[in-house]
Order: sequence, then structure tokens, then C-alpha cells
Amino acid sequence: MPQRPDKAQTLLRCAVPVPVRGYLDYLPVSGNEALPVTGGRILVPLGSRQLVGIVTDILGSTDINPAKLKRAKVYLDETALIDPNVLRLLAWTADYYQHPPGETLVLGLSPRERRGEPPANVQEAGFDLTLRGQGLSESALSRAPRQQALIVALRSGPKTRAELRALGFNSDNFRALTARALIEPVDIFADKNWDWRAPLSANTHQNAAIEAISSSLGQFACHLLEGVTGSGKTEVYLQAIADALARQEQTLVLVPEIGLTPQLLQRFNERFDAPIVTLHSGLGNAERDRNWHAARTGEAAIIIGTRSAVFAPMRSPGLIIVDEEHDISLNQQDGLRYSARDVAVKRAQLSGCPIVLGSATPSLESMANATSARYQWHRLTKRAGGAHPPTKRLIDIRGLALRAGLSPQLETKMTEVLSRGEQVLLFLNRRGFAPTLLCHDCGWIAECQNCDARQTLHKKPPRVQCHHCGQQNPLPKHCPKCHGHRLVASGLGTEQTEQALRKDFPEVPVYRVDSDSMSGRHAMSTFTQTIEQTGPCIMLGTQLLAKGHHFPKVTCVGVLDADSLLMSPDFRGEERLAQLLTQVGGRAGRAQKPGEVIIQTRHPEHPIMTAVLEKDWRSLSAQLLSSREAQGLPPNGALAALRCDSANPESGAAFLLAVINAYQGTSPDLSTRLVGPLSAPMARRAGLYRSHIVITGPQRSRVHASVKALVAIASGQKLPKGLRWFVDIDPSEPL
Repeated sequence: MPQRPDKAQTLLRCAVPVPVRGYLDYLPVSGNEALPVTGGRILVPLGSRQLVGIVTDILGSTDINPAKLKRAKVYLDETALIDPNVLRLLAWTADYYQHPPGETLVLGLSPRERRGEPPANVQEAGFDLTLRGQGLSESALSRAPRQQALIVALRSGPKTRAELRALGFNSDNFRALTARALIEPVDIFADKNWDWRAPLSANTHQNAAIEAISSSLGQFACHLLEGVTGSGKTEVYLQAIADALARQEQTLVLVPEIGLTPQLLQRFNERFDAPIVTLHSGLGNAERDRNWHAARTGEAAIIIGTRSAVFAPMRSPGLIIVDEEHDISLNQQDGLRYSARDVAVKRAQLSGCPIVLGSATPSLESMANATSARYQWHRLTKRAGGAHPPTKRLIDIRGLALRAGLSPQLETKMTEVLSRGEQVLLFLNRRGFAPTLLCHDCGWIAECQNCDARQTLHKKPPRVQCHHCGQQNPLPKHCPKCHGHRLVASGLGTEQTEQALRKDFPEVPVYRVDSDSMSGRHAMSTFTQTIEQTGPCIMLGTQLLAKGHHFPKVTCVGVLDADSLLMSPDFRGEERLAQLLTQVGGRAGRAQKPGEVIIQTRHPEHPIMTAVLEKDWRSLSAQLLSSREAQGLPPNGALAALRCDSANPESGAAFLLAVINAYQGTSPDLSTRLVGPLSAPMARRAGLYRSHIVITGPQRSRVHASVKALVAIASGQKLPKGLRWFVDIDPSEPL
């Protein structure tokens, strides 16, 4: 540790994980002549507790009387755990999103480091083939297909447990093959070099994108890779990553959902002989700790993770990729509310490396940046490998007799596709059996006691459940109001359609894919492996099926209830509907066989329905951007919200009104506009009443300045019991 210059003058500024909107100052450890490192951890007292703080600065003075300051207890690190660029990124994030810095900077540490423990051992246990396993014939384990598949997976080289689990293998497979001396445990990172296999042949548009990205390595540049579904965006990623590896630089890849990691990891493992780690909530803490430290030390060449991985340490950052950059799952919607895409752009700027934002349906914000030439814009307009885009048609279901949401025309098409040995994907964005349970005699409806919402009927297992707060109740045997027994389900859910499909197509496997059926850590990877190995089948699911998956045998996609997405209270509703319909339709016809997308609607004349049918995303997004500009909505202008949750509706509204009145007395910026207090579209959720102030204006900097002023006022208010408030910058929730 560096020597302390003058003990009497030295103060330690720290970020401590408490909801304080500022940094805390401490005196150095008593009797220690050394100084802690910036970006390292120290143990500090706060009230009766001792907490792990992160040193952000070493000062010579403070506004607080030094006699009132407490001393740090212990310096935990001799070297920084958070490097200067990530420390600046976290400080910027805390300031931009107006969140307590102590609760923000802690995201730069692994789980065990947050507890004050030393960093994890970087070596990760994995498996490799023994000499006997290397000589095994292809058919030797034909009666144990999963064990045979594991042998095949290891023929390309050793793999970590995490990599193998992402491919659908489990502890039983490892134990069985270890007992037969066909595989053996090894330490992975010590044995892997950074190498890659020959790329696939790229078309003209792919080559142009690859050359532009690779030529910007070593400097900040933002690339928007807009490619129709199946156009080979992943191949562009792979070749750009290979160029970064050639420079001995690491790559960070962000994906919106854990379910997208297995197929992506498989593609990466097929191409790269380099250490690849994953970071997401599906990992155990020990595995996450190891992977985090491997990224920090530079042992991991490629880091694939969900949104929180944007803060992962990297010894030599060379390239950042955000796949499906438009996806709302990249936005954190509680605690620190941030956009991982936007934070990733800032990280690339601070690190001096390029970033690639990839999507078939880029967000309007990214399209606006590309149109204004702030981003380099690369368009892949044709599907890779000669595949043709799917045909699309609308089915007007007004007046039709539907069976569990299926029109006769769609069922006829499904029968035709399945008879050819191909697969069908059906999209229904509503899990459960039915969204409403009601009494046919008196009209009683099963409603959540904690939310302004109805409870959803589930039959596996039988229950009614609120999908907002999670409250569950047993399925009632009679109406609690009139005691009648004619309780009926109203509306459509995936369980109900699954039941009908199994009856109508008894010879064909039916797979339901929603958050109820895919709840296990490895459920999605097991499902994708199964689909690759099966013949004709029907996949029915929610948005989990619509996001970036590659199902080459799917030639028919049916959207059962597109209208449920039309009546959104969010100004982004039309954009998200168009993105979702385009994305789910893109699962069809991704190989050589042509595909068809069938969209069932009661509003075939709606502009978004006809636009999805007739226009590409560039034309459709231009139409949506023009509408936003006319309304003065982002990306034309900036938006923020000061939100409040309270035990009763009066206290929340009164608190926000007091903040507004105090703000109006400070000579506010007249270019920004405050609207509110307003109730949220769902005014009560999880027992709390929700209200907010909307802050809007033409310039982001001025809106941000107004938000800072509001935060300062709110911080000085005395809070009623049961009330909490927070800031939402660039809100993704409806206002």
C-alpha cells in the first residue's frame, strides 16, 4: 500500500451501501501508516453496524468537522478491486440515475466481495476427455444419448462446469462418465489459450460491418447493427470478437435474458478455443464469484451476461456487444433503475473501445442516433445462407369460432406443416389458464387483495395468482359472494391452449414455454437441446420464445392474440408491439424451407398491424419517430419521473405536491415541465399506492438539472411512515 503523506490531513471518502444520497468521509485506520487504495474496500462503522465501503477518493479536507468523523476499522485490499474506468462508470451511473452512490458502487463487486471476503480463486473446475474417452467410438454410448453428447461436446477441448450446464448437461452425466474413466476433472483457465476457428463465409453486408467494427478497435465508436431476423448478426459478432482476441483484448457480450445464453454459448464454444464465462442470476454465488474474478484478472477472454454484467471488471476491455439492444429486459426496474444498453455505451466511451448494438428491431432511440450519424449504421437486409424472409398474413378473427384461441385457418395450416415433419411456434403473451375467474351467477371476479388487478387462474397446480405481487390463493370451490358453484374461466392463457393442442394433435409433442414451465436454472437450455433433436412439434409460449432463439425447423409462427398488446397505456406501446410481432415472426423459415407468419387480430385495419405486414423496420421506425416528434416525446426530448410508494394514497400525493410547491419557489427552469402528482396506471400494487411526477423537456441536460433540484428538495422532506420515493430516468414503465 502507498505510504500516507500526512496523517493529520488525510480523510477517506467512501461509498457505503446505505440509502444515503452522497459519499461518507472517514478517518484512516488508527495506527496504520499506510493508505487504502482507491477502488479498494475498507471496513467502516455506521451506527451500530460495520459495513464494507469502497474508497473513492483520498482527501485533505472535508466540509464536516473532523472531530465528528469516525475511523475506518480495516483496509481489506492491497490492490483495487474496481479499476478507475469502472469506478468512474459507477459514479456516473449513480449521478445520471440519481441513485445513492453506496448502493450503486457495490455493483462493481462480486457477491463474496460485497460481504468483505477476499476475491475468489480464478481457477474453475471443469472436465476433459481421458485417453480412453478420446478413443471412444461414436456409437459406444448409444443407449445413453446424453452421455454420448457430453463426450462429443468435449472433443473440441475441455470445458467448465458452467459451459457444460449451459449445454444441458448435469451432475449425473458428469458422475457417470467420471466413474467409467471417460472424462476427468481439470482446472480450465490454466489450460486454455486464446484461439479461434475459421469463420463462416460472410456476405457483402456482413463483411462491411465486420471491417468497420474491427477497424475501430482501440478507440470508442458506437455501431448499430440492424439486421433482419436470421441475417447473421451473430457471425458479425464472432468475427469482430476474433479480431479483438487477436489484440489480446476481452469482449463483454450483454443479452437480455438468461434463456438466450445457452444457444449463444454453444455458438461461441464452437468458434473459440478461449476461456468464456457467464454472469447471470441463474449461477450460484460461488460460480459467479469465480467468473467475476476471471474477468477481472483477464483469464476470461469473453464474458457473456445479463444486464448487471455491464459492471463486470475487465483487465483489457476491447469490445462490448449488446445483443437484442431494444429489449426491455435490459432495463432494471427496481432499486437502481438503469438501462444496461445506455450504461454499456458510456462504459465503451470511458474504456476507449467500440460497442456494437445489435437487433432486428432497434429501439427508436438507437434509430434516431443512427439517423443523425452519432452511431455508425450497418444494415443486414438479407437472411444468411440464402434463406428467404417469411410471408406474413393477418387473419380477421371477428365472428370466427375459436378453439382455445386457435382459428380454423391457423389449425389447418398447423396440420399441413406438421404433416411435412416441420415445427410450429405459437405465441401467446399470457401465462396461466385464463386471466380471469368469475362467478356466472353474480359476476364476482377473483381480484388481488394487494393490487388493482385480477388474479389469474392456473390449473397446474390449481390456484389463482396475482402476476404483479405473486399472491396466491387456493382455487375456490364456490363463489365467496353468492356461494354459487358456477365459477367460469374468462379469457385465454398458455395452459388452456396447451390443453386444447394436446387433444387436437395427440401424435405431436407440445412444449409450453413460459415462466411457470421454465423455472429451473437449466430448463431453457434443456428445452433448446430437445427441440434441436426432435421432429415435428408445437411450441407454445410467451415472450421467452420470441427473443433471438434459432429454431431452424420452425416454418409456421402463429400469433394468437395480437390485440392484447394494442391497448397499452405506455407511449412506447406501439413501438413494442411492432418489435414483438417482428421478432416472433422472425422465428419462422430461418433455414432453407420457407416460413409463414399468421397474425390473428380483431383489428386488421390498425396502422401498426398493416405496417408490420407491409413495411421493413427502417420504414416502420421512421413512421413511429415522426409520431414521437410531433408529440415531443423521446427520443425527441427527455423524460424522467419522481415516483412514490406509500401506505395510503393521500400521503403519497401530499408528499409529491409539497415537493412541487417547494420546487416552484426556487425559480425553476421554465424549459422543463412538471406534471402531477398522478396515479400510476396500476394505482395500487403489492399493498402500496403508487403516484409520480413527470418531468419533461426538450433538452436532456435541463431535465436532469430539474431532477437534481427535485431530489434535493425531496431529500429534505420529513417522510410519513410507510412512504418511499425514488427517481426514474428515461422510465421504461408506463406513466
